[in-house]
Amino acid sequence: MKDFRNLNVWRQAHGLTLEIYKCSASFPREELYGLTSQMRRCAASIGANIAEGCGKRGNPEFQRFLQIAAGSASELDYHLLLARDLNFLIDADYRGLTAGLRSLRKMLTALIQKVDAERRLTKC
Repeated sequence: MKDFRNLNVWRQAHGLTLEIYKCSASFPREELYGLTSQMRRCAASIGANIAEGCGKRGNPEFQRFLQIAAGSASELDYHLLLARDLNFLIDADYRGLTAGLRSLRKMLTALIQKVDAERRLTKC
């Protein structure tokens, strides 16, 4: 069992989630149960799945939860684009959030590959 707080990828995911909450606070009230909620849930899901994977036994389960986190990151990528196109996000905020998300996705991909390589080594 790993402590998720020690993972840079989790810290980045948590920071991005806080930014999503901050930026989405100004979305129209009628979006509270729509886009605002969707963005917040998929952003929080990234860090939550990393944390949950750390609590599982073995690399195959950890890798599965990292892949779920990566899926949530892809979903957030779309929601950010939609928020920008609906003029809920100014372009500067959109660029900043997507840059952070892009960096996070690279970190997740690298960790997934590392865990996969370790898993394959232990099978031999």
